[in-house]
Amino acid sequence: MAAQIRTLVSAKWLADAIKSNLIGPNLRILDTSWYLAKLKRDANSEFNQQHIPGTSFFDIDKCSDKTSSMDHMLPTASYFAEYVGGLGIGNDTHVVVYDTSDFGSYSAPRVWWMFRLFGHNSVSVLDGGMKNWQAEGHPVTAEYTKPGRADFKATANHSWVKSYEDVLKNIETKQVQVIDARSPGRFRGTEPEPREDIEPGHIPGTINMPFAKFMDASGKELELEVLAKMFRESGVDLEKPFWVTCGSGVTACHVVLAAHLLGHSGSVSVYDGSWSEWFKRAAPEHVISEGKGKQV
Repeated sequence: MAAQIRTLVSAKWLADAIKSNLIGPNLRILDTSWYLAKLKRDANSEFNQQHIPGTSFFDIDKCSDKTSSMDHMLPTASYFAEYVGGLGIGNDTHVVVYDTSDFGSYSAPRVWWMFRLFGHNSVSVLDGGMKNWQAEGHPVTAEYTKPGRADFKATANHSWVKSYEDVLKNIETKQVQVIDARSPGRFRGTEPEPREDIEPGHIPGTINMPFAKFMDASGKELELEVLAKMFRESGVDLEKPFWVTCGSGVTACHVVLAAHLLGHSGSVSVYDGSWSEWFKRAAPEHVISEGKGKQV
């Protein structure tokens, strides 16, 4: 079955699967919505009001490293296995992830990446998310039946995760391209960061590819030729390794998703701490900003 798993599935494909009663141990749907506090949206509460039929809620904050001072850093493989097993997902389950963002997709690529990082390749992103699902007139429900627990085995691919120290060393060696998926204003330092204790700006030498640009107005992923052109025009060589960063490791995964669609997923890694960690730990000269930057 794994050979047939598509990275993106359409709303029609998923609606047909639901109508055919395919939701169960072999196919699970997850609402992976997550919002910054300043948006004042409660993803779990919204899930309880409406979701795609047969969906369970995946909480990015709960399925994370509780020992970290930073938001939703990656959990251990054993914790991830325990968490997703509780959602009725086994190693043979095809998982479809979506979120309810106004962009069409915001946090879903992060959970898609997490599954793959923990050795589960049978995972797809719902193209266009809830935004497009509703635009096409597919049903939603408030009903929820908790799935029975499944056994899930996870093994982490640690090479896909980069640390503060890795990124700091790369400033000197310039061995790897680094892409920042935040908005242009946050990258340049002219728009505020959503977290109160952090100023905007970027890591020296990084390339800005805002995550929202990977989708069209309906929230669907752009055509492959357009994605390839975006990387080319940004000066990114897809034949060489690159790392991605953002605010806290969520929207960076849009870049991973686009690279994967273009056939270049093996050499892409995420700086999990991203700008939230970098601003707090970096020396002032390593915070590049048109705004006030980091004061000594």
